Amino acid sequence: MDSGLMIADVNYAEILFTGGGAIGYLLWAISVAMLALVIHFFITIRRANILPTELHDEINGLFEGKQYRQAIDLTAEQGDFLSYMVHSSLTEAPHGYAAMERAMEDSAEERTTKMLRSIEWLNLIGNIGPMLGLLGTVWGMIGAFFTIVEAGTPEPAKLAGDIGVALVTTLLGLGVSIPALAAYSILRNRIDAVTSEALMVCQELISTFRPASKR
Repeated sequence: MDSGLMIADVNYAEILFTGGGAIGYLLWAISVAMLALVIHFFITIRRANILPTELHDEINGLFEGKQYRQAIDLTAEQGDFLSYMVHSSLTEAPHGYAAMERAMEDSAEERTTKMLRSIEWLNLIGNIGPMLGLLGTVWGMIGAFFTIVEAGTPEPAKLAGDIGVALVTTLLGLGVSIPALAAYSILRNRIDAVTSEALMVCQELISTFRPASKR
């Protein structure tokens, strides 16, 4: 009984990997790319990378000591979201506090848009997956139709191949789309939440430059 289950599992896996034909192979390739992108984005788009706590404390300490040149140099060396905003603000300090705020907001929007555009690949894959699955489904049903036309009363095994392509590609298309769209939604919410928090933190940091009359 165990050997029979093993054979059934092997056969099922073989159908899943090879039963979708050329479109199935394409969907498998896309699924590998999707997985690589998901891993990459979940590693890089984190609070620790966007709003590093230690760096925030270090910048705050420099501001408290009025070491603004050191703060400019420090933030210029870093590549994180917070440093980019603070550096953009500090470089506009000679033009007044309003210019610093505009620079902060513009830099935040620029970096946020850049991150959102990068994860759009997952949204694209999530939308293309079902379309490719549908393409495979239509292709398989067309094949089954012509098999019936040619054979009149075709053998079930011949029809099974064409119908198998239709079903496997549908499954693979959904298998690619669902995790891609789920990851996209999670990452988009994460970007919105952390960048908003970083913007408030930066606002608090540069508030020391606000004229006393406006505090």
